[in-house]
Amino acid sequence: MSKHDPAAAKKERNKTIRWVVTIFFVTILVSGTISLLSDMIMSASGIFVAFLILMAIILVGIIFDIIGVAVTSADEKPFHSMAARKVPGAQDAIKLLRSAERVSSICNDVVGDICGVVSGSASATIAAQVLQKFDFSWPQIVSLVMSALVAGFTVGGKAIGKTFAMNSCTKIVGGVGKLLYWLKNPAKAFAKKKKK
Repeated sequence: MSKHDPAAAKKERNKTIRWVVTIFFVTILVSGTISLLSDMIMSASGIFVAFLILMAIILVGIIFDIIGVAVTSADEKPFHSMAARKVPGAQDAIKLLRSAERVSSICNDVVGDICGVVSGSASATIAAQVLQKFDFSWPQIVSLVMSALVAGFTVGGKAIGKTFAMNSCTKIVGGVGKLLYWLKNPAKAFAKKKKK
């Protein structure tokens, strides 16, 4: 038997192509929908509320970046002992780790890039609102300040998040696994609360 199986290689290649095409169209659909909704909401909101929405979008990007880094850094072994003890979410955590490349791609690339695009358009909307309310001799300064703030919060937040993700990867993956478990089994979550 040959070391490289052509049929298996072709199957893997086709699988990768399907994954890339799926991610491409999902990203376009999700990004377009979120951008449209955020623009509509922010246009109808005041400057303060619009700024809070912008910060929430940046925070979502940072959180998913943390998850993406944690999944690629965590070790599978602790979750096997948790699964043996039937700890809720342990099996989901193992599934995440076994699909680390795709999970990281979704969290860091898809969600991260969508949040980057949406936060950019959101900052432009806020800049336009500020210019409507206040008179500036150099209006470009407002757009520059907003862009700098978005970049600063995003890059700074992700830098802090990456350090946290590397140091607490097992806890983060375990937490995400537990969240997925409860989302899939809401009845068990309510039953647990009633017992308490």
